[in-house]
Amino acid sequence: MINAEPDMQLVAEADSGAEAIKQFRSYRPDVTLMDLQMPGMNGVDAIKAICNEFKDARIIVLTTYTGDVQVLQALKAGAAGYLLKSALRTELLNAIRAVHAGRRHVSASIATEIAVHVGEVALSERELEVLRKVAAGNSNKQVAAQLGISEDTAKAHMKSILSKLNANDRTHAVTIAVKRGIIDI
Repeated sequence: MINAEPDMQLVAEADSGAEAIKQFRSYRPDVTLMDLQMPGMNGVDAIKAICNEFKDARIIVLTTYTGDVQVLQALKAGAAGYLLKSALRTELLNAIRAVHAGRRHVSASIATEIAVHVGEVALSERELEVLRKVAAGNSNKQVAAQLGISEDTAKAHMKSILSKLNANDRTHAVTIAVKRGIIDI
């Protein structure tokens, strides 16, 4: 599709984050399309590495992941655009041209997802640890033992997590966190 455009040419492909960095160094593309989930190094880490080394890198995330936290991580890492793989051909081509021209491009559905969660209080590092342990199937007692905290403290963290995520129960909290890209399982 890209090679069919008179002003575009595909110069390289990569199957992993590490390979993406290597290919970027070799080809220095005007615009890079980057997935988030790749073997080894993920897309966000690859974006950070490329942008740290090449300040003028222009990267568009092209993925199936819609979670607002993942989007923000990618944009903070240096991505100039974020599109879903389901985007129409014209939107992808327009995004490539916009980012090449120095503008940002985030699909409307992704922008809406971000807007829904603006102003929410983020989970603390400890709450993230607790939630990851819960997602792995641990009870509050097991979480407490693994993290070296009291069971009451684990319960208090869980109560805070439920409140911050507006979740009904532990399973709902894990589901919300995975969907938004707060945790990976």
